[in-house]
Amino acid sequence: MRQIDVHLKDRDKDTVVRAIKAFEPVDWMIFSVEQQDRSLIRVIMHDGRSQALTDGLQDALKDGRDWRITMAPLEATLPVPEPLKDEEARANLQVLREELLDDVTRDAALNRDFLILSGLSTIVAAIGLNSDGVAAVIGAMVIAPLLGPILGFSLGAGLGNFALLRESTRTLAAGIGAALLVAFLISFLLPLNKESHELMSRAEVRLDGVALALAAGGAAALSMAQGRSAVLVGVMVAAALLPPGAALGLFLGSGEWGLAWRAGMLLLLNITCLILSALIVFRLKNIRPRKWLQQRNADRATWINAGLSTGFLALLIVLIIVLDLGKAVELG
Repeated sequence: MRQIDVHLKDRDKDTVVRAIKAFEPVDWMIFSVEQQDRSLIRVIMHDGRSQALTDGLQDALKDGRDWRITMAPLEATLPVPEPLKDEEARANLQVLREELLDDVTRDAALNRDFLILSGLSTIVAAIGLNSDGVAAVIGAMVIAPLLGPILGFSLGAGLGNFALLRESTRTLAAGIGAALLVAFLISFLLPLNKESHELMSRAEVRLDGVALALAAGGAAALSMAQGRSAVLVGVMVAAALLPPGAALGLFLGSGEWGLAWRAGMLLLLNITCLILSALIVFRLKNIRPRKWLQQRNADRATWINAGLSTGFLALLIVLIIVLDLGKAVELG
């Protein structure tokens, strides 16, 4: 359930009321406000029809001025409303496009706190990897803020929002760069421990890692699209990014170029899988712009990014197979 408030001029009231009635609200009411020639219309809607209503309201008010639509989730209402009979509306139980965009944009922003968290989580991860401390590695993944830019990039492509695409790319690059730099500096303070299973496992690139990263990105996007907390899923995303990034920095600082190459390939593989799976989920959930022209631009951005990600993923998979074959020949 959602509460949707429409603040508008009185002259636009009849147009908006007709639009509201067309989407069969649970309830609606009109309030007079202190401001002259203005009204507040409050609507209670099922989640399955909320997006359609907000789109319809924007269409109804496109020629108006001085209006604002605000949205808030409702935990419950009494009496309990009749359930939706429309199968499509019942299946469309997802967060509003505008709410999702606001959440993801905030989490994908590059700021000082993001860089500090990236650096601190890398310190914990690098020490945990080198000392074979599983608990420390898990703790680092909990505080790593890398989910935001991954979802921001995928949502930006899905909506054709190039500003969000650029900001997410910049934030992700800054986060990975900060992790690499911190881990690189730590490598001069700690001797590399090749006996650590946690560290050396980040230099193993296997095809099962593809499934892990695809599942993590898809689960994160689905959680956000349904309006659920993605904090726990964010740990899965961080698991695919932070340990390989920290391991790469440690290997580079220690001059272990072969291990660094494998850790870097694992990191690139995971980034590609995360973005691709999140992009697919947003597409399947039909999270698209409202206007036709914006939809066309979003379709183009989606297919371009999906094509590039798929091609790059295929290339990495071929490299993994070649490396596995080379290792098998050496053992044989």
